[in-house]
Amino acid sequence: MTTGGVVPAPLHFGTGPAAAVLNAIRVGAPATRDQLVTDTGLSAATVNRQVNALLDAGLVVERPDLLNHTGVGRPKLPLTLDRDRYCVAGMHVGARRTELVIADIGGRTLYSHAIRTKELTSADADTAVRRLCDLLRELAARFSGRRVLWGGAAIGGVVDDATGVVDHPILRWERQPLGQRLHTALGVPISVSEHVQAMAAAELLLSSTVARSGSSLFFYARETVGMAMIIDGDVHQPARGAGTIARLPVQPGVLDTEPVASLQSVIGTAATKAAAARLGVDTSAGAVADDRARVLGEAVAMMRDVLNPDEIVVAGDAFSAHPHGLEPVQAAFDAATNQPQPLEILPTCFGVQVPEAGAVAVALSAVYADPLGVVGE
Repeated sequence: MTTGGVVPAPLHFGTGPAAAVLNAIRVGAPATRDQLVTDTGLSAATVNRQVNALLDAGLVVERPDLLNHTGVGRPKLPLTLDRDRYCVAGMHVGARRTELVIADIGGRTLYSHAIRTKELTSADADTAVRRLCDLLRELAARFSGRRVLWGGAAIGGVVDDATGVVDHPILRWERQPLGQRLHTALGVPISVSEHVQAMAAAELLLSSTVARSGSSLFFYARETVGMAMIIDGDVHQPARGAGTIARLPVQPGVLDTEPVASLQSVIGTAATKAAAARLGVDTSAGAVADDRARVLGEAVAMMRDVLNPDEIVVAGDAFSAHPHGLEPVQAAFDAATNQPQPLEILPTCFGVQVPEAGAVAVALSAVYADPLGVVGE
């Protein structure tokens, strides 16, 4: 694995034995070596070699304090992740809010800080990017007792994951070398990913929401909309960058004065506020909230009919804002889909922290793909 400068995020679990053993410990801890043989399908000799290497690298630790031995013979020492030695640093740059986060190697947030993105847009793009990188460096410096293994950035717009160069029309950023600037600031390898793909990776890598076989559709709607596909445990990253569903045609109802509008134009805060003002009601009132839920349900159904995934996970304030939660979205989805099999829409397990989780997933994906290679550098 190349670890200099900017490295594309794998956004999947590694297939090597060290990665398999590390993930089995992360998911099943406390785990014994015998349990790891069962969980990974590897031989006992291979598991022992990988465990010893992970112990030497400081990624896992034996926990005799968790031992509950009542049988005959030498007890099997439980293993867990060593959550105290390493960390990763991440940022999610959103249209309205930017999160900076430090997390341990299990994905647990150690500290996070949010700033309003418009505070950045008051400066020119170059100054804004440098300021963000400096802020994350300052945050990482608070954890000087840990070694920072990797840095990750998740952002909308157009991302060149090989170079870390980004274009973000809403922020008026053009050809900004976010990855290289972050590498200079942190002094560690950096990965930069499109933000919806990053959030999908969080569902895959940091939770048990998404299955590691089959296909999953991840659909995000807040101020912007987007979707990503997970196929057999790998977030699909198109060679020419993420596609867009922003211009998906929808019937907006009260959300727009036109009979047909684009999905992007009717989902955000501005559209719902304008609709509420026209009706003289609150944005959470029935007509506004109901139409947004309907539009979202129909949009998800349209993509389900095209892609026919095994499961669907949704995230973002637009999905969670209705007083009845996902129920009206599910109802609209059920009415609109042309597939005969019923399918339940699942909410993200990260709630409002899903953008933060996406940044952490980008930073950790290289660690999970090749743990010994990353730590050995």
